[in-house]
Amino acid sequence: MSRIGNQVINIPTGVEVTINDNNHVVVKGAKGTLEDTFNAEMNIELEDNQLRVKRPSDAKHHKQLHGTTRALLANMVNGVNEGYKIELSIIGLGYRAALQGKKLVLNVGYSHPVEFDVIEGINIEVPTQTEIVVSGIDKCLVGEFAANIRATRKPEPYKGKGIRYKNEIVKRKEGKKAGK
Repeated sequence: MSRIGNQVINIPTGVEVTINDNNHVVVKGAKGTLEDTFNAEMNIELEDNQLRVKRPSDAKHHKQLHGTTRALLANMVNGVNEGYKIELSIIGLGYRAALQGKKLVLNVGYSHPVEFDVIEGINIEVPTQTEIVVSGIDKCLVGEFAANIRATRKPEPYKGKGIRYKNEIVKRKEGKKAGK
């Protein structure tokens, strides 16, 4: 039994959902439009401003698809209504970020600056030199872009230097002790 898959998705006012043939779902809202095609075996039903996903059998593959399909649909509805935002912090002496046109430029201790092209559907803000805000309506894109930025210089456990999520806790290690 999929507890996630059985939950109903309530569609807020201002969000319009269209289900075409072959489970192609288009979700339109105040922030934009998202569309995706889901597995044809899943039954996606729209009734009284509620989306419901039903599976054809209790096979393991269908149970897995059931919860995944429902979660992706809920993310689409939430994304066009509210949007998603991930905040990153840069910690380290001389580490900084800057936005130059459509490029995010990071100086994080390498011999050269690291540049990221801002992709369509993602908004980047740099409120200070040590903060980056990644936002957008597609949860997958926002999360992947933020993870790629973080992977440039992951926080290290001895001094804690690097790029981390805003509320991430980095476990610190004790360094080598001097000779006795």
